[in-house]
Amino acid sequence: METTLSSRVAALREPDLERAPAPPANTEAEQALLGAILVNNVAYGRVAEFLEAVHFANPVHGRLYAAIGKLIDRGQIANPVTLKNLFDQDGALAEVGGAAYLARLAAAAVTIINAEAYGRTIHDLHLRRELITVGQDVVSEAYRHDLDDPAVTQIERAEAKLFELATTGQAEGGFREFGAALTAAIKNAEAAFKRDGRTVGVATGFTDLDKKLGGLHPSDLVILAGRPSMGKTALATNIAFHAAKAYRTSRGADGRTIAEDGAVIGFFSLEMSAEQLATRLLAEESGTSSDKIRRGEVRREHFDKFLVASQRLGQVPLYIDDTPALSVSALRTRARRLKRQQGLGLIVVDYLQLLRPSAQKRVIENRVQEISDITRGLKAVAKELDVPVLALSQLSRAVEQREDKRPMLADLRESGSIEQDADVVTFIFREEYYLSRGEPSRRPDESDDRFNDRYDRWKARCEAVYGTAEIIIAKQRHGPIGSIKLHFEAETTKFDNLIGSEHLPAQEF
Repeated sequence: METTLSSRVAALREPDLERAPAPPANTEAEQALLGAILVNNVAYGRVAEFLEAVHFANPVHGRLYAAIGKLIDRGQIANPVTLKNLFDQDGALAEVGGAAYLARLAAAAVTIINAEAYGRTIHDLHLRRELITVGQDVVSEAYRHDLDDPAVTQIERAEAKLFELATTGQAEGGFREFGAALTAAIKNAEAAFKRDGRTVGVATGFTDLDKKLGGLHPSDLVILAGRPSMGKTALATNIAFHAAKAYRTSRGADGRTIAEDGAVIGFFSLEMSAEQLATRLLAEESGTSSDKIRRGEVRREHFDKFLVASQRLGQVPLYIDDTPALSVSALRTRARRLKRQQGLGLIVVDYLQLLRPSAQKRVIENRVQEISDITRGLKAVAKELDVPVLALSQLSRAVEQREDKRPMLADLRESGSIEQDADVVTFIFREEYYLSRGEPSRRPDESDDRFNDRYDRWKARCEAVYGTAEIIIAKQRHGPIGSIKLHFEAETTKFDNLIGSEHLPAQEF
């Protein structure tokens, strides 16, 4: 019995290579396609969009396909006569029969009608061979015991390879009729009309900001940047919570669930724990200082508010992942799973610089290249899942060196990649934060009147910006740039619409 069991284990670990099936290939399809192209070069145009030389199982066929493509791209005719010199000069091509092989391919071709079908078959078999390679790599890596390469990292690397294969192997796509695109645009406009906030995307809950952005649009990468203590996390949490509270669904004509308003939120918190985020939301909903909740300085009657607030909070579709140092590939896997299970509508990442690049990029030369990989990955996630990704970002210390502390695009850390990949870049700026820390002190030999005048002007500026925050839209691909103001309540870390004097009702005397 033991001998039989050990032999079975050995058979599993040491597969019989002689009995292993040959990699999937279809030589006849490759020959039929090449023959059809040689007979009529129009056939090449039907497959050139998705088929490459590397997709052929027979390398000789791949080199022949590449040579045909070069001639056609130059405006020349590719046939056995024009390709004869290629065969005469290449020993590997001569081994299959030389120029006579070209003549046999062309003679065997019957029609070019099936050229695209042959191309699809060749492409599909290439993907299957790549899948086999990925599978073999996964098995060999799993057998290798490396303390610096845990199983979780191997899973992320395998998932990243599969995703790369899925995206680079897309044979579909190309031009869409303008009428179809126009119909989709009209549907978006109709959906925006039906929403309370009149937005195409996910409404942020801030009226002036939604007017500028039109909500957070599907497939967009939106960057919210600011210096520490500006309230980035608070604003992102407020946006996420508003969208989750507004979530409403309906049934489409095909029976699928459609989000009419709001969104299911996937919140990746790499800086704060889920409990800390929950405390912030509890403070906002109950109107109690988050700092007092954290230190336990609350009265008994506050717990009644907490109970009511927690009942409301528990019903919103807000999901928090507080795994530290998460990789982009792991984020993609978890977001994809959440969308499949719950119907994801918005991803929030707090914050971008704490993410790790995809697992397959083991060696990265510098931090700029690393951030480039992260931002490209987040943009790919947004497009693949067709949801907006709101990613928070730190700003460089260059802001602190200027007299005007308002951020600019150049202040983004590793700004080149972030600015390039993002569809929208917004900054959060609270002048009150800087003014409150810049209380004037008396200068040597300064008179009382002069000091008092300077102090009064500082005090007036503090009063003018008290409880306000400025959201600067520095880049927007499909809308205007500019800035809007919000109200900020520091105790509960809550942002709200700012009602200026122009929005107040006229007083009657």
